[in-house]
Amino acid sequence: MGSKKRNCEGQNIRYKTCSNHDCPPDAEDFRAQQCSAYNDVQYQGHYYEWLPRYNDPVAPCALKCHARGQNLVVELAPKVLDGTRCNADSLDMCISGICQAIGCDRQLGSNAKEDNCGVCAGDGSTCRLVRGQSKSHVSPEKREENVIAVPLGSRSVRITIKGPAHLFIESKTLQGSKGEHSFNSPGVFVVENTTVEFQRGSERQTFKIPGPLMADFIFKTRYTVAKDSVVQFFFYQPISHQWRQTDFFPCTVTCGGGYQLNSAECVDIRLKRVVPDHYCHYYPENVKPKPKLKECSMDPCPSSDGFKEIMPYDHFQPLPRWEHNPWTACSVSCGGGIQRRSFVCVEESMHGEILQVEEWKCMYAPKPKVMQTCNLFDCPKWVAMEWSQ
Repeated sequence: MGSKKRNCEGQNIRYKTCSNHDCPPDAEDFRAQQCSAYNDVQYQGHYYEWLPRYNDPVAPCALKCHARGQNLVVELAPKVLDGTRCNADSLDMCISGICQAIGCDRQLGSNAKEDNCGVCAGDGSTCRLVRGQSKSHVSPEKREENVIAVPLGSRSVRITIKGPAHLFIESKTLQGSKGEHSFNSPGVFVVENTTVEFQRGSERQTFKIPGPLMADFIFKTRYTVAKDSVVQFFFYQPISHQWRQTDFFPCTVTCGGGYQLNSAECVDIRLKRVVPDHYCHYYPENVKPKPKLKECSMDPCPSSDGFKEIMPYDHFQPLPRWEHNPWTACSVSCGGGIQRRSFVCVEESMHGEILQVEEWKCMYAPKPKVMQTCNLFDCPKWVAMEWSQ
């Protein structure tokens, strides 16, 4: 009997990305390498130095190159090598001549995108949008003015000035070195390893910076003629101080069942060090996380400690609680007043000793009323009787 042929369904080749780390800054562009490989191959009887042609809207995965110094663009190969970027500004990759989607996690077919803060698949919580406008009041007496400071790490920066004043940048690196950067003609420039696009029109100048900024940029105006200018600014500023949860503090007991808590500390992300809490309070959205609580040292205490061996749930150390002082005297003797009482946070040791502790340890304990009404009865009053005979 003859065998019946059947076709397999699906693809017979699978692809996945690899070497997903960034190339060193001095590495040659992969598409450029493929174009330069044809430098020693004659084209129509001549040798050319071939440079890559990027972002072809029709055939992004064809190897199109242009000859240096010539008005000549040629498709030197129908397909670039696998792994070549489809476009200069995208992670999408050419595989077998077809442009395939690559997410910011550098995985084939992934839909992961960077958020406005530059975090892959992030939720936008590590930066904040800063936008607005201000007037620049430079004059012959006050020839320069600071307009807006855009800190290191900021993204999607767009600064526009409408008016005659000249807009320029003062940069300051983390190492403390300063520089002044002024542009008269439009173009794309590199300032402190940051790509800056400068546009200029009639009484209008614009800086566009994709970011992230590699230094602090202070945008300043300089006087030209006696007329006010308006500066509009838009950028995503990194939250440079964030809360970080600490490790858990030591357990309140060594046996018999206790608890331990952690806390949160404010960290300078750039300098990677702990700073006072008020730095983190600068950002309204930067909410301090609540302490976490967990049980610990749940093993029974040995009988040599004076305790019988019992199960932890029979001899569990009580959690901290609020202890109140007596009520103060009522504010009035009648007619309705108020009285108050104060509280302290206490915890009970394994030996039944009551100790006052920090208030944050009681945040999980219900706090009784601090104030109540009192002496709600009516006050005595004089009542006129009938006149006597």
